[in-house]
Amino acid sequence: MERLLLFLTLLIFGGIVKAQVAQPKMQLSATEHDFGTFKEEAGRQTFDFIVTNTGNDPLVIQNVVASCGCTTPEWTKQPIPAGGKGKVTAIYDPKDRPGVFSKTLSVYSNSKPEVVILVIKGEVTPHEKTIEELFTFAAGTVRFESQNLAFTNVKKTEKKIRVMQLINTSTAPVKVEFDGLPGHLSLKANPETLKPGQKGLVEGTYDATKNPVWGNVTDMVKVKLDGVIQQNVYYYVSANLVEDFSSLSNEDMANAPVFKVSTTTFELGKIKGSTQNEVEFKFINEGKSDLIIRYIRSTCGCTAVQQGNQGIGIKPGESSSIKAVFNSGGYVGKVTKAIYVYTNDPKNSEVVLMLNADVEQPPVAK
Repeated sequence: MERLLLFLTLLIFGGIVKAQVAQPKMQLSATEHDFGTFKEEAGRQTFDFIVTNTGNDPLVIQNVVASCGCTTPEWTKQPIPAGGKGKVTAIYDPKDRPGVFSKTLSVYSNSKPEVVILVIKGEVTPHEKTIEELFTFAAGTVRFESQNLAFTNVKKTEKKIRVMQLINTSTAPVKVEFDGLPGHLSLKANPETLKPGQKGLVEGTYDATKNPVWGNVTDMVKVKLDGVIQQNVYYYVSANLVEDFSSLSNEDMANAPVFKVSTTTFELGKIKGSTQNEVEFKFINEGKSDLIIRYIRSTCGCTAVQQGNQGIGIKPGESSSIKAVFNSGGYVGKVTKAIYVYTNDPKNSEVVLMLNADVEQPPVAK
């Protein structure tokens, strides 16, 4: 009996020892790699962290997680036998990421510790941009920095100046002019005639006092080279025309008009196609001085807008309305249109009114 107990004890103890000893162990060739300094145009950089299983049970790399999308990890998916080797590959993409970087890879495995952190670092020298990258809009042999000269906010009482670079990419001089300019806009190239490879400036002046509209507006103008208009090529000039409230005192603000609309969203519900649908947005002047509706515009010609008091002062306490007619035309399903209202209310000078509808078209005859 004693011999049997001794045998069982040794058997159990041996199993425990074996369980304790039989385990994988990850040994890495390095836990950090410095790529040094390299150019962005060199492309993806790759480094292999060599993994050796110094344990006596198969090692399984379960997952590798990178700290950012710029780093792509790859690793040995099959179990690595005792004494065998595998690898964790770090691939760093420098595209549009100039400068110093330091990224991590978290390696999860069935060894101890369960998570090991690897580090890659380096410095990316930005690539020298090409003419096409610097001057993105082409009009014949002349390229502009952009197709849109943006004036951003322009007060209705001011003239604003903006400039943009351009370049002559040809081997001959080119005279640059603009055609179809509205009265509120002046554009000229400086110098007007560019030598081969020469850079210049587009000098724009926006006179908001000469433009009767309000809010976001865009003008399309044509580019003329050596007296020839470039076909199907348009240069855009944009601005947001706003009221000038900068001179108002605290007292002026307290006595200003207040545009209060009953609802900013009108639900038409289900309507039929090719029908005229009229809506009315009612509002009141809750301020202490006359309210002026400066301008009203809709997002498309299908929404006709009318307001009888436009440009006329609405006295404090007085009510009025803005009427919109939505032509459902060939629309199908849910449709949303916006109506922009510009007023002299300094705290609410641009109001967006929404019109929603669910348009049903008759079934097509077969």
